[in-house]
Amino acid sequence: MYSYPRLSLDVETHQPSVSIIVPTLNEVENIDWTLQAIIENIGERFEFEIIVTDGGSTDGTRERVACWEKHRPVRLLGNIGGGGLAKDVRAAALSARFPIVVVLDADGSHPASAITSLVDAVASGEYDIAIGSRYVAGGATVDWPFTRQALSRLGAALAAPFTDIQDPLSGFFAIRRTRLLAAGADAEGFKIALEAIVAGGDGVRVCEVPISFSDRVHGTSKIGASQTIAYLNQLLRFSRGSNSAVAMHRFALVGMAGFLLDFLVVTVLQSLGTSIAVAHVSGFCLSAAFNYIGHLKWSFHGRPRARSQFARFVLVSAMAIALRGGFIAAATDLGFPFFAVVIAGIAGGGVVSYIGNEFYVFRDDRFLSSAARWRLAALAIAVYALALRVVYQGSIDLIPQEAYYWNYAQHPALGYLDHPPMVAWLIWLGTSVFGDNEFGVRIVAALAWLTTACFTFRLTKNLFGQTAAFLALMLVSVFPFHFLIGILATPDAPLTAAWAGALYFLERALRAKHPKAWLGAGLCVGLGMLSKYTIALLGPATLVYLLVDPQSRRWLLTRWPYLCAGVVALVFTPVIAWNANNDWASFHFQGSRRWLQDDLKFSTPALVLCIAALLGPIGISLAGHAASRMVRFPARTFLREAGMFVIVFTLVPLSVFVFYSLFHSVKLNWTGPVWLALVPAMANVVVKAIKKGDRPRFMGSLQITTAVSVVALALLFHYVALGLPFIGHAGELRDLPVAWEEFGAEAERIKASVEFETGQPPLLVGMDPYNIASELGFYGTGPTALENVTSENLFGRNGLMFGTWFSDRSSDGRDVIMIGLEKAQVSDDRLDAWFETIGPVVRQAVRKNGAVVGRFFYRIGYGFRHPD
Repeated sequence: MYSYPRLSLDVETHQPSVSIIVPTLNEVENIDWTLQAIIENIGERFEFEIIVTDGGSTDGTRERVACWEKHRPVRLLGNIGGGGLAKDVRAAALSARFPIVVVLDADGSHPASAITSLVDAVASGEYDIAIGSRYVAGGATVDWPFTRQALSRLGAALAAPFTDIQDPLSGFFAIRRTRLLAAGADAEGFKIALEAIVAGGDGVRVCEVPISFSDRVHGTSKIGASQTIAYLNQLLRFSRGSNSAVAMHRFALVGMAGFLLDFLVVTVLQSLGTSIAVAHVSGFCLSAAFNYIGHLKWSFHGRPRARSQFARFVLVSAMAIALRGGFIAAATDLGFPFFAVVIAGIAGGGVVSYIGNEFYVFRDDRFLSSAARWRLAALAIAVYALALRVVYQGSIDLIPQEAYYWNYAQHPALGYLDHPPMVAWLIWLGTSVFGDNEFGVRIVAALAWLTTACFTFRLTKNLFGQTAAFLALMLVSVFPFHFLIGILATPDAPLTAAWAGALYFLERALRAKHPKAWLGAGLCVGLGMLSKYTIALLGPATLVYLLVDPQSRRWLLTRWPYLCAGVVALVFTPVIAWNANNDWASFHFQGSRRWLQDDLKFSTPALVLCIAALLGPIGISLAGHAASRMVRFPARTFLREAGMFVIVFTLVPLSVFVFYSLFHSVKLNWTGPVWLALVPAMANVVVKAIKKGDRPRFMGSLQITTAVSVVALALLFHYVALGLPFIGHAGELRDLPVAWEEFGAEAERIKASVEFETGQPPLLVGMDPYNIASELGFYGTGPTALENVTSENLFGRNGLMFGTWFSDRSSDGRDVIMIGLEKAQVSDDRLDAWFETIGPVVRQAVRKNGAVVGRFFYRIGYGFRHPD
């Protein structure tokens, strides 16, 4: 038997002392090679021992290790099996003689040559854990098929909310023995390093050392369905802060009782004639109170109580009731019977309630770092915001702009007067799949927001790290501009997605020096130009960056920036062709007409107010903090470059809008995409505060404003779709899209009455440039509805694209129903000259669920003619 030297009491020597743990299970073909490689690569550098912790091998592995025990510092620790890899490694750590422990697989996939680098990192005192990483610069996986690489990346992505490291699934790492044992006796799963990192909380210091991972040559992998399930359970345990199978059972019982109470209350109130809004809110409030008491006293009785627990419960309840309202509205619009409507609502809200209570309200935060809690919260908010929009987008009436762009899609073209064609193409695609309804029109907005979120996440991760990336994801979920473009099918949705993509690829080209990223940037800018011309402002921003950054100037001597410009021009060709055939109408409308208009107006204060509305209180606060940080370039080159990128790509486009506002009026949404470049810096402000932990008031206010923003936006959707209990809807048609469908139905009723009277279908004319006509077109009925709708272009006024669409149709002799939201729009005496006879102005109420929610005015003209 090998004789171990006496353990030195001085562990802080130039020669670290290391215990190397090699877990095995039926590795007889690999164990000799692995042990030999370890000993050869360590050489005389360390005082070491090798502990082979066997999980119940039956193929001769134990016998092979026993041979090594005789003449090498190798020990076999035989386990009875069934405890899993975590138990085996912990058992070995308990018996380890040295303060630093290295864990690596026995299959030969981990390079033993990297042991010294890992040990040195921990022995230096700078780190508690050093991970052998495949996914940092210099790391690699050798001869892996695509499917295995994809699954590995997916597994790492699932762990991203819990740690910033790039390869959390690595089984090759060095760690202080005390840190490994601190993971606890209840540790489960086969990802031991991840377990130790999460258990370490805010205090653990981790680094990654690049390794080249090779697949095993002999034997078969132990990773299968059971290990995958164990890993998912491990992540769930991290999320909830405990291993709570008993709590799950109790939670289900309490939830079922609450469900029955909820259903009973809603059914009774509906049978008494109350509105669905009153019934479902009443049922939810009673069942939620019952569930909270049940969970507090029984389901999660063993978990520690936080001071903010009740506030968390109120927040989750508000989010649940808002989403529940969306399910009820969607099920109602789909024509489901009452029973199915109620079940859909209770089930939809119940999902939010379960996730919120299990993983937030009653979570044990002692086992999660501050950064992990924020990452989980950011992910939850982003998922909730997306779900909210998808659920509600088919139940909220189109706003006039969306209806106008739907009319675009009914007249396919390579361009339009007031906008490029991308929004029309996307709406055509959505409605081709889902039909001409609100969901079909808006699904493209949700997909565009997803694209924006993905590119913003990747950009922020490249600039400031993974925690900042999660927080950036949260910010683009709660800023009013980004929240609304995720449901409204306007040109801003694809524009913002293209802008985010262009920023990502430009960062990869300018900072990471990836030549082909220029092509990606060109493609994104080109697609953005098909949405709105304002993305062209990234061109001068890029030029400014190339000029101010010495290292980037060399790009001007290569072909790549010019290829980028060529890609932009190629993608933009359809719009150029349309303008060439239409007297350059769109370029004039969006360009020279705006800049050369005579009505000079100083509107910079209005621009500031628009920015505040787009970003909301969270964005304004973080933008101020980020700007103050960015103007002070950090000493570290990496951060200085990141700051320069953010400043240039924010200030250059913004300066154009500021200059324009000195002389002309501005619109609310114009600067929305510009702030994407500043979002990473905003997120980094929060990261710095989390790491330092010295700004509790700032972090507390951020939590409150984020919660209030999410709930306010969610309840806004509930109000628009269902109204509020005992209040219903208030306001006018132009305020919120609460009754445009009912407006269209009233217009169709008037149209049918006139057609019955005259025997000919009348023409519906919206008495403004496009709003009213667009809604009449979308909510009209019959195969020829669009043919009988136009705008005030009929009277020689500005009707935007309606002037083109209706230009080839004769209206002489037709009866016309003129419709306006203001009386003055239809009472103009000059209209008399356009008809043989004209009727009086009639005020018409619009009702929704029996209550008046708006009104419009109409007037019937008989025998249309052009005045002399």
